[in-house]
Amino acid sequence: MKLVVEVVDAHDLMPKDAEGSASPFVEVDFVNQLSRTKTVPKNLNPIWNQKLFLCNERRVPTPGQHFLGSVRIPCSNTVKKGKAAYQRFQLEKKWFFSSVKGEIGLRIYISPDSEPKSPQPQTLTLEAPPSKSHQPPEVHKVLSHSEVFAAVPTVSLIGNSSARDPSEETKEVVTFHHLQKYQVQQPAGISVERHCQGFPSSMQPVRPQGPHSHEEDYDLKDTNPQLGERWPNGGAYGGRGWMNGGERFASTYDLVEQMFYLYVRVVKAKDLPPSSITASCDPYVEVKLGNYKGRTKHFERKMNPEWNQVFAFSKDRIQSSVLEVFVKDKEMIGRDDYLGRVVFDLNEIPTRVPPDSPLAPQWYRLEHRRGEGKVRGEIMVAVWMGTQADEAFPDAWHSDAAAVYGEGVHNIRSKVYVSPKLWYLRVNVIEAQDVLPNDRSHLPEVFVKAQVGNQVLRTKICPTHTANPLWNEDLVFVAAEPFEEQLIITVEDRVHPTKDEVLGKMSMPIDMFEKRLDHRPVHSRWFNLEKYGFGVLEPDRRKELKFSSRIHLRVCLEGGYHVLDESTMYISDQRPTARQLWKQPVGILEVGILSAQGLLPMKMKDGRGSTDAYCVAKYGQKWVRTRTILDTLSPKWNEQYTWEVYDPCTVITLGVFDNCHLGGAERPTPMAASAARDSRIGKVRIRLSTLEAHRMYTHSYPLLVLQPNGVKKMGDLQLAIRFTTLSLANMIYVYGHPLLPKMHYLHPFTVNQVDNLRYQAMNIVAVRLGRAEPPLRKEVVEYMLDVDSHMWSMRRSKANFFRIMSLLSSMFSMSRWFGDVCNWKNSMTTVLVHILFLILIWYPELILPTLFVYMFLIGIWNYRFRPRHPPHMDIKLSWAEAVHPDELDEEFDTFPSSRPHDIVRMRYDRIRSVAGRIQTVVGDIATQGERFQSLLSWRDPRATSLFIIFSLCAAVVLYATPFRVVALIAGLYYLRHPRFRSKLPSAPSNFFRRLSARADSLL
Repeated sequence: MKLVVEVVDAHDLMPKDAEGSASPFVEVDFVNQLSRTKTVPKNLNPIWNQKLFLCNERRVPTPGQHFLGSVRIPCSNTVKKGKAAYQRFQLEKKWFFSSVKGEIGLRIYISPDSEPKSPQPQTLTLEAPPSKSHQPPEVHKVLSHSEVFAAVPTVSLIGNSSARDPSEETKEVVTFHHLQKYQVQQPAGISVERHCQGFPSSMQPVRPQGPHSHEEDYDLKDTNPQLGERWPNGGAYGGRGWMNGGERFASTYDLVEQMFYLYVRVVKAKDLPPSSITASCDPYVEVKLGNYKGRTKHFERKMNPEWNQVFAFSKDRIQSSVLEVFVKDKEMIGRDDYLGRVVFDLNEIPTRVPPDSPLAPQWYRLEHRRGEGKVRGEIMVAVWMGTQADEAFPDAWHSDAAAVYGEGVHNIRSKVYVSPKLWYLRVNVIEAQDVLPNDRSHLPEVFVKAQVGNQVLRTKICPTHTANPLWNEDLVFVAAEPFEEQLIITVEDRVHPTKDEVLGKMSMPIDMFEKRLDHRPVHSRWFNLEKYGFGVLEPDRRKELKFSSRIHLRVCLEGGYHVLDESTMYISDQRPTARQLWKQPVGILEVGILSAQGLLPMKMKDGRGSTDAYCVAKYGQKWVRTRTILDTLSPKWNEQYTWEVYDPCTVITLGVFDNCHLGGAERPTPMAASAARDSRIGKVRIRLSTLEAHRMYTHSYPLLVLQPNGVKKMGDLQLAIRFTTLSLANMIYVYGHPLLPKMHYLHPFTVNQVDNLRYQAMNIVAVRLGRAEPPLRKEVVEYMLDVDSHMWSMRRSKANFFRIMSLLSSMFSMSRWFGDVCNWKNSMTTVLVHILFLILIWYPELILPTLFVYMFLIGIWNYRFRPRHPPHMDIKLSWAEAVHPDELDEEFDTFPSSRPHDIVRMRYDRIRSVAGRIQTVVGDIATQGERFQSLLSWRDPRATSLFIIFSLCAAVVLYATPFRVVALIAGLYYLRHPRFRSKLPSAPSNFFRRLSARADSLL
C-alpha cells in the first residue's frame, strides 16, 4: 500500500519577498520520507493539481526558503482511491512568532502497489551515485496497510526566494522532469532497477508531461560552471609539465572555463629542394592531426618562405596521438609534391602558461614521408599545449573553422575595438560683411550653411535685409579623430522659396581650430569668402578677387562635453572628451563570456537549421567581439575581458549575433556579401550599480527579441561577472557628483540638439568600426547602441504609463491606509496614530529624526529581500506579453511609413484617440492650476473678496494662537470619528471647485 497526497491549491498565503509575493511549493513528510511539488513563481493563490506518491527518498535542504505554514493530518480516516474528497486545511504556525496565514486544499487516499506511474514527474527524484561505484542502490520502502494508518503525515508549505523549483538548485539531486535538460549519465557499476515499487527508473531523457510555465522560460537562472584554470596531469598533455601544484590554480583568467588547445606555429623554412621542371618550388605547409588539416598560404618560386602562422586544435577533438607537419610543393596540374615532413608525439609536447614568454621555435630537418631517413630542407616550428589565455589564440587558425576561407577567416576571429574619439565642433556664426547679391536690384535674404561630412546645418535668415547681416547663432557638429572631413561654410541668398544662390564659400580643416576644455570663450576670427561659380578664375574676371566678402566666426572643439553616442538610459561612459579632465578609475569590471544554450537556428545550411554565433560586448569606448563558433546551437566561447570603471552608474551591453559573412562552397559576389546582414539573436544589459563588489555572478541570461509576431526567446547566454572596487572613498565621491561633465550643465544643449547629435555620433562610430579588420558591422553597432530607442511605440508608451502607475501605487496605498485611519476601520491603529500625532505635536523637534529613523529601519528590513542577482529583460515590465499584433507591426514599421494608406489612417485615428485622452488630462491639470491663480486675480470678484477676508482673519488668528494649538486642532479635526463626518464635500472643496478657470475662453 502507498499513501497518495494530491496537492490541489492554496489560498491567501503570506507574502515573503520585497514584491509582496511568494514562490510556494509543498513538501510532504511521511515516516521520514519527503516528497515535493513544483514551485509556482510569484503567486499567493497557487494551483498545483499534483499527486505525491510517497517513497523513501532524501533531499538536501535548499537555502533561501521561507516557511509559509504546515498541516498535520492523521491517517486514521484515510479512504481508498476513488472515495477521496477535496478538503481545505488551515495552515498552522511552526513557531509562536511565525507569521502564517492561508489555507491549503488536499486530497489524501490509499493506493494499491500496482498504481501506474504518476503523470507529475517532478515528485520523483534520482539521488546522486555514492562515492563507491560498486555500492548497491538503496532499496526503497513500501509501507504495509497497518503502517499507513499508524503514521501521521506532515504537509509543509514553503516559499522559495527564487521562482525556480528548489530541486534544481541541489547538486546531488536531479529530477526526472529535468533529465532532458541535464542529460544525466549512469555511472559504471550501478544498475538501478526501480526507484520506488511500481515506478520504473530509466536513465533516458524523459519528456515532461506538462509544459513549462510561461514565466519560467524568461527567468534568470543560476549556474555553477567550473571556472578558473585546471591543469590535469601536472600541466601537460602527457604528463610533462612546467608548473608545480601551487601554481596550477593561480591565474587571472578565472571567470571562464578552461579550454585546452594544441598550438602549432609554423614560422619559416629554408633550403627546400627545387622542382626538376621549374628549378624552383611553390611551398606551403599542411598541419595534420587526425582528420583535421590546416594549411598555410603558398609562395611562388621561393626556396626560403616565411609564413609565421599559428594553428589551434581543440583538445576535446584530438583523434590522434601524432601530429604531422608536411611541406608540399603546389603544382598547377596534378597532385602536389611532398617535400618532407616532421612528426611530433603528443605525449612529449610541453605546456606553456602565460605570462611565460612564448615558446621558442626550433629548426627541424625534414623527413621522408615513408620514414626512409632525412631529406633536404628544414622547417622552423613551435608546438605547445595551452589554453584560450594564450596570446596566439585570437589570430590562430582553428580546427573547427576549416570550412571558412578568404575574407571569412578574418570575420570569425575575436577582436577588441576602440570607438573613435569624438568631439563636438561648435561653430558660432556671428556676422558677415560686404555680402553682395548677384542680382543687385533686390535686397539679399542671407543665411549661412555649414557642412562637416554628411552633417549639414544652417542659420536662420537674417531678419534685416542688408549687405552686413548679423546672426550670432551656434551650429554644433560631431567630429571624430583623426579629423578627415573639412568644415565648409557657404553664404547663400534666398532668391525664391525654392531656390538659393551661393554668394561665397570657404573650406577649412578641422584640426586648425582651438580645443576648449571649459566654458571660457575662444577668440573669434574673420575669414575671407571665395566667389562661387564657373569662370571665377577666367582672365577677364580675376580683378574681382581683389574684393571679397568676409564672415566672422568663433569655432572651437569642445573637450569638456561627453559626446553621447548611446541612449542616456543605458549609458556606459560619462567621461569628457579631453583626457586631461578624466578622473581616476573607481573599479575594475571583469566579464567572462562562457557560452550560449538553446539557440534557435538562424539560417539554413545543407537542408538543416544552423547558427554561427558570436558575442559582442560594449562598455565605454571598448568593444569586444568573441570568435565565431560555427554550426552549433550551443556555442562555447570562454573568453574573458576587462574594463576600467570610472562611474558605477553605467551599463554594460552584450549582444549575440549570427555571422552571415562566412565563405561557402562558392565564393560570394561582392554585392551579395555587402547585402548580407548579421542577424541579431538577443541582447543583455547589466547595470554595474546593481552588482555587489568583489562578488562573482554566474547566471544564464535569457536572450529575448521582440519580433513582429511577439516576444520570442532565442536562447540563453551564460556569463560570469565580477565588479571590483578600488577605493571606497572614490566611490562615495562619485555618487555625490553630477552624472555628466559640468559643461552639460553650464551650457546645455536643447533636446532636439541632443537627439540629432547622438544620431550623428552613432553613424560616425558605425562607419569607423566598419572599417576595422574584421569589421564590426553597422547593424551590430546600431543594435548595441539602441539606434531606434526614440521611435514611437504604443507598447513602450503603455509600459511607461504602467511604470508611473506602479510608482504612484505606493502613494495610493498610503492614502487608502490614512483614509482607513480617519474612518476608524481599525480602532487600535487609529488610537496609535493619535498617540503618535500628539507626541509629535508636543515635541515637534522629533518629526525629522523620526522620519529618518523610519526610513533607516525600512532599509534595514528590506535588506533581507534584496535582489540576489542582476536585473534582466522583463517582458511584463516591457508590456511585451499582451501587446496587440497591430501595435507590433506599427513598431517595426519604417520611418516614414511603408504601410498601405488605410492602415496608416487607422493608426493615425488611434493615436488621435489616445492623444485626446491625454489632452483631457492635461486640460484638467491646467484647470486646477488656473483656479489657484483666480483666488487673487479678481476673475471672480465675489470669490476673491471672500478669500482675502478669510486670509485676513486667518492671519490674525494664527498670529494670536500658538502653532502647536493650531496643528493639534487641525489634526484632531481631520482624524475625527466617522460619526462626526458628513458624506457631502467639505466647504473649502466646494469653494475651490466653484472658482473660474480659463477653459471657457478656449475655442
